[in-house]
Amino acid sequence: MIQRTKVTVVGAGNVGATCADVLATREVCNEVVLLDIKEGFAEGKALDIWETSPVNSYDTRTVGSTNDYAKTAGSDVVVITSGLPRKPGMSRDDLIATNAGIVKSVTEQILPHSPEAIIVIVSNPLDVMTYQAWKTAGLPDHRVVGMAGVLDTARYRAFLAEALDVSPKDIQAVLMGGHGDTMVPLPRYTTVGGIPVTEMIDADALEAIVNRTKKGGGEIVQLLGTSAWYAPGAAAAQMVEAIVKDQKRIFPCCARLTGQYGLSDLYLGVPVKLGAKGVEEIIELQLNEDEMALLHESAKAVKEVADVLDGMGV
Repeated sequence: MIQRTKVTVVGAGNVGATCADVLATREVCNEVVLLDIKEGFAEGKALDIWETSPVNSYDTRTVGSTNDYAKTAGSDVVVITSGLPRKPGMSRDDLIATNAGIVKSVTEQILPHSPEAIIVIVSNPLDVMTYQAWKTAGLPDHRVVGMAGVLDTARYRAFLAEALDVSPKDIQAVLMGGHGDTMVPLPRYTTVGGIPVTEMIDADALEAIVNRTKKGGGEIVQLLGTSAWYAPGAAAAQMVEAIVKDQKRIFPCCARLTGQYGLSDLYLGVPVKLGAKGVEEIIELQLNEDEMALLHESAKAVKEVADVLDGMGV
C-alpha cells in the first residue's frame, strides 16, 4: 500500500497560508490541512489555494478547518505558526505569556490526533516557543524543532547574491544562535560556488550584510508595517519537505542542545541534519574562540527569556 502523507499548518495567517501554498505547489505531501480559530478563515484560504491547482498543475489537496483538530488526524508533520505579534504597549513578558499559552494549547490539541507527528515551530519569540512546545509535548528532542536559521540564512544569502550579482543558488551559509539581533553569522562557513565569500567581497561590505541580516525582520516591518510572511512561510515549507521526503538536508534550525557547543537544556539555532525522524543529528562545527564566545553570548540571551517563561509556569 502506498503511504499517503499529510501536513497540518496551524494558523492561517500570512505565514501559515504561505507555508501551505508552497507545500501544495511543490507537491510535498498528499494533503495539507490549514487550521485557524477564526470562523471560515482557514476554509477560505485553503479553498483559494486549491483553486490554483489547475493553473499551477499540482495534486496536493488543501483542506481548511475552524478549530476542528479531528481533521488534522494522522499528520506526519505539524507546523505551528499561531501567535500574536507584539503590539504597542505590550511588554516582552506579555508577549511571551500570551504566545506560550497559544503554543501550549495547540500542542495539547494536536498530539492526541497525530501522536507520531514531528512539530515545527514558527511562532515568536521563536527559540522560547520551541522550548514551550517541547515542554508541553513531552516528545523526544528530535521531534520538536524551530524554524529560524533557514529564514535567517535565506536573507543572508539573498543580500550576498544582490551585492555580488550572482545567483542565490550558488551561495551556501551557516548562521547560529538565537533568532534576532544576537544571531551569529559565520562568514568563515559561507561560500559562493564553493569559493570562500571572503575572497569575493571586502570585509566592510560583508559586515554590513551581516548586520542587515540580523535586522532583516525589522527591515520588513518598517517597510510593511507588519512582519514578513513570504520568506518565513517558504522557509518552514522547506523544512517540512526535508522531513516528509527524508532528504537529510543540512539546515540551521532551532534544536535542543544536550552538551553540544558546551551548552545544555536549551533550544538554540545550530546546524542539523533534517530527515524523516526530525533532527537526526546536531552538527558540531569547529568554532574558533571568537565564534564560540558570540554563540555563548547569544545562548545567554535566549536562556534569560526561557527563564522568564519557566517563571510564569505556563
